[in-house]
Amino acid sequence: MILLQLVIDGLLLGAVYALFSSGLTLIWGMMNVVNFAHGDFVMVAMYVAFFAFTLLKIGPVLFIPLAAVVLFCLGVAVYYGLVRHVMRGPMLAQIISTFGLALFLRYSALWAFSANFVSLPDNLVGGTFQFGELRISAAQLLAGITALALTLGMHLLLTRTDLGSRMLAVSEDRTAAALVGIRPDPMQALAWGLGGASAGVAGALIALFFYVSPEVGNSFTLLAFVTVCLGGFGSVPGALLAGLAIGVIQSFSAYWLGPSTKDVVVFALFVLLLWVRPQGLLGRA
Repeated sequence: MILLQLVIDGLLLGAVYALFSSGLTLIWGMMNVVNFAHGDFVMVAMYVAFFAFTLLKIGPVLFIPLAAVVLFCLGVAVYYGLVRHVMRGPMLAQIISTFGLALFLRYSALWAFSANFVSLPDNLVGGTFQFGELRISAAQLLAGITALALTLGMHLLLTRTDLGSRMLAVSEDRTAAALVGIRPDPMQALAWGLGGASAGVAGALIALFFYVSPEVGNSFTLLAFVTVCLGGFGSVPGALLAGLAIGVIQSFSAYWLGPSTKDVVVFALFVLLLWVRPQGLLGRA
């Protein structure tokens, strides 16, 4: 029964990892740009959720879509204000620009909110479901199911809709897409918006059971990159599979070896897998 508990806890957490990582892999798949500020997008969303509850007195039903909208707008603004210009430069300029954006968001949050940890009330999504000896937190269950549904929804958007076909056409060949009447800039801005929105929903969900601070984005950036690398850059199903696997690995590692070792085990297995399969689980060679 303990093993089943660990698996369920890991899958629920891993689904949230998959959601915010799918935004990162979407951006990479569309334009080969690495967003080093993705974890800080999650941090911004966590603050949106926190202040929406503490100042506006609105609950998860409203602050989760609010975080999605705010981060969607942030993603679009970052594309038009920064990324569209640095894409014409060398790869190093792209890396430094998004890394600088991460530092800007982080230290702006430090200046505005201080380094203190804050959190939402534990009973905001109250209760624990119990099935025999299994105990599942309502907050984590909500986060896991919502994240899983939205990640699958993003995959269906890309593979089953005309809009997704246009986005994939731009990702394959920007020039050829423009020649057949698809405007690349709006499609790439939409990719950044959807990437931001996925981070926004994930951040609001994580805030239900995790502390909020300006530095929290560091760990989420690393997890997002590991998830995307393991799943294969550009593959949303790969990000989903890798996120679920990482959640389960962390759950078992924390139980058997102690909480401080869970990330060590993930990174060790990450290096081992990339040595055997550098393109990731579902990535193209």
